[in-house]
Amino acid sequence: MADPSLSHQRQLYLRAMRHERVTIRVLRWLLLIVFLVLWEVSARLGWIDAFIMSSPSRVLKTLMGLYQSGDLWLHLGTSCLETVVGFTLGTILGTAVAVGLWWSRYVARILDPYLVVLNSLPKTALGPIFIVWMGAGMGAIIVMTLAISIIVTILNMYVGFQSTDPEKIQIMRTLGATRGQIFRKLVFPANYATLFNTLKVNVGLSWVGVIMGEFLVSRAGLGYLIVYGSQVFKMDLVMTTVLLLAVAATVMYQCVLWLERVLKKHMGVIV
Repeated sequence: MADPSLSHQRQLYLRAMRHERVTIRVLRWLLLIVFLVLWEVSARLGWIDAFIMSSPSRVLKTLMGLYQSGDLWLHLGTSCLETVVGFTLGTILGTAVAVGLWWSRYVARILDPYLVVLNSLPKTALGPIFIVWMGAGMGAIIVMTLAISIIVTILNMYVGFQSTDPEKIQIMRTLGATRGQIFRKLVFPANYATLFNTLKVNVGLSWVGVIMGEFLVSRAGLGYLIVYGSQVFKMDLVMTTVLLLAVAATVMYQCVLWLERVLKKHMGVIV
């Protein structure tokens, strides 16, 4: 029902925006349904090799088998736990290091070339080293995830801190603000958007780290299922696991978006 306090033009605008949101949502689901239907039809008519490419019906059957055997929650829960721990540690430690670099430009200038090298170094090459250090278990996988996400967090947050309006910083200094007050009252609040953009990027990076770690050493997890399925040519299991991975990553990404909306709506944070 239209709000009488709003102008006619405003009501038309809001109606158009609601219509656009609904249309986009419908088209998204329609695209997914069309893809699944084409995938199933192609497999049944022999347009693609169902043994190699699987099909939605075979994926559903495999998923039910995993659920009934209890393996679904074991492997999904293991990967989710590793991802959340690595994601959280990478974000917290990376942000803390970025704060330290902003606080001391002298230290930042010293560490800058090392950060560039670490950022360009393929982290998967360090996998065997992490296994030797941490052992063949969850610890090595979490460290792999941390190694992939922490450098990106440091660089993104540090660049954001450095990009804070220098005129505002100068005004606060003129008024006698300490470096700590400048950071708490201006620099960090001004980079909430940078923080959440980094969180969104870290969702994908954390899952990459976990899956790569599980490829190298794991007894459970989605990466373990993918490796096992490919080794015994159970492509239905591989495709099912990939879809589970996509769903889990999407849910985690949506959690970050939800947290962003909560801070923006209820705490007055500009993100």
